[in-house]
Amino acid sequence: MTTWSVRPERFDTPDATALRRDYYDEVASRYWKRPATRAEIDDGLAGDGVEKLSAPTGEFVVGRHDGKAGACGGVLMLEAGTAELTRVYVRPGFRGTGGGGVLLGALEEAARGLEARRMVLNTRLDLVEARALYVRSGYAEIPAYCEGPYMEIWYGKDL
Repeated sequence: MTTWSVRPERFDTPDATALRRDYYDEVASRYWKRPATRAEIDDGLAGDGVEKLSAPTGEFVVGRHDGKAGACGGVLMLEAGTAELTRVYVRPGFRGTGGGGVLLGALEEAARGLEARRMVLNTRLDLVEARALYVRSGYAEIPAYCEGPYMEIWYGKDL
């Protein structure tokens, strides 16, 4: 039987970095409807604020399926009591194994540890797998709490 484990990890470890690159590659490629280049991935990750995903402002986690890095995500405190779910990603080869739910559970627990009582997130309409995971996990559509070029739908959940 295969199992998932999710633990906090610095965003700049080799596994975390590779997962963050894969995440950006997939979301950018889907948005542009063509493969992202290495330079575009580098540019997208430069100055993306990931360093805020560590105490006291947040947390970054890596999920491993039978020891292999297959998922990641982060929690960022926006204000007292409210955390944002960000960079949630399960590599395609690991999808359908239950990792998304385990990952979300760990991220919600991390948010509670940061004293959040509510989790919010924004995403795009074309990221249908992620949207389905959020809805299955109890997230409901909410009014926009922020704006940006890649934000089309917002979700929230009381923790």
